[in-house]
Amino acid sequence: MIKSSHGYSANGNNLSLQGLWEDGERVFCRGRRPGNGGADNVLIVRPAADHPSSASLDRIAHEFRLKDLLDSAWAARPLDLPSEDGRTFLVLEDPGGEPLEWQLGAPMEVGIVLRFAVGIAAALGQLHERGLVHKDLKPAHILVNCTDGRVRLTGFGIASRLPREHQAPEPPETIAGTLAYMAPEQTGRMNRSIDSRSDLYSLGVVLYQMLIGALPYAAADPMEWVHCHIARKPVPPSERLASIPAALSHIVMKLLAKTAEERYQTAAG
Repeated sequence: MIKSSHGYSANGNNLSLQGLWEDGERVFCRGRRPGNGGADNVLIVRPAADHPSSASLDRIAHEFRLKDLLDSAWAARPLDLPSEDGRTFLVLEDPGGEPLEWQLGAPMEVGIVLRFAVGIAAALGQLHERGLVHKDLKPAHILVNCTDGRVRLTGFGIASRLPREHQAPEPPETIAGTLAYMAPEQTGRMNRSIDSRSDLYSLGVVLYQMLIGALPYAAADPMEWVHCHIARKPVPPSERLASIPAALSHIVMKLLAKTAEERYQTAAG
């Protein structure tokens, strides 16, 4: 049982029924927040490690500081950053739905992919209009409602307020973000700046995975992931699955272009 003096609670025995997932660094679970006349549903986000690094805690605090730039219409907006017994956790609005990653593992119907793709692109567009670059877009950070098709983004722990940012060369395993979804310029190996178009590359990886049921690349270690994003060209989705329209396959491949100039320049196309 997660229960704090602030009144937040999430019954561990029920989390498997209400939803529990990880993004590689943090655990997301559903809980309750005391409010006027009752309790509101919230998402409670805590570090996955028993003894989280200072960098991990900084990322949680950073996401909370962005709360005034995020909107409930397209993001799971931060509400609170309480600490309990030396552990800090982030409280988010719960927009409902589930992480997109729960839908993956097999090709999704093209109509469903298009429905969610429009929502993800619209949410990214709103994020970019507020001067933010997500830098860690992936299925665990995309909440989808399968009933009404609504999409909300989360996972803003490394989001940047800079219109352009340069990633210095570092060992791949130390770069913040998720290598499988990382734009080539985020690897620090291309001498190119990170900007909003980096998120569009990550969107391309997500759409590819939705259409095919697998990532565009497979890699055994961090350096191989870097090589894939920088040097390998993925097989077009329509060549892997004949039922995928050529026009949709072209959109995904344009998003996956190695240089930002070759991609769509905004989330609107």
